[in-house]
Amino acid sequence: MSPVFSHGDLRLYLLSLLDESPRHGYDLMQALSDRTGGTYSPSAGTIYPRLAKLEDEGLVTKTVDGRKTVYEITDAGREQLEARRHDLDGIEAGLADSVRLIADEVRGSVRAAMKSLQADLAAAANADRESAKRSPQPESPRAQARAQAQRADAAIAEFRVNVKADLRSHVARDGDIAASVIDDLVATLEGARQDLLRALRG
Repeated sequence: MSPVFSHGDLRLYLLSLLDESPRHGYDLMQALSDRTGGTYSPSAGTIYPRLAKLEDEGLVTKTVDGRKTVYEITDAGREQLEARRHDLDGIEAGLADSVRLIADEVRGSVRAAMKSLQADLAAAANADRESAKRSPQPESPRAQARAQAQRADAAIAEFRVNVKADLRSHVARDGDIAASVIDDLVATLEGARQDLLRALRG
């Protein structure tokens, strides 16, 4: 998975967000997610250590507002931001490219999972046909239909488990998931359901 921010770029981008207005940590995380179309949703463990470092360097200050800690850029922070304005422009340009790459990678993973499921179902269907040929006493149509429904249940359950595991693993690595990727998954699943209904109707 391609990183959204290169080393050191995130702290500069945080400064640019604080230059727009004071923000608390969650607001910064939400702003980063919004600016990247949901493909980058950093964890608190990613944001707060960088904010603490910026505070240690005198580039930001923090004040407690109720239960929230609000961060604000200092004059020194603005000076550094201005001095690195060219770098920030490059970050924003690279950010757009990285977001597109991430979305493409995740979308490709979803499609690969769907192809793998289709291949597994086809292999199982072939195995069942071979088994049926060797069976001396074929089952009744109702029993066969029940067996196929159970196979479908098992395949759907396995797919669900695998997708959940893939998504959780991806998120645990601070990965990001674009809404368009999930939209594609939902559309693909609905398309598979409609294909099934057409096949059942003959």
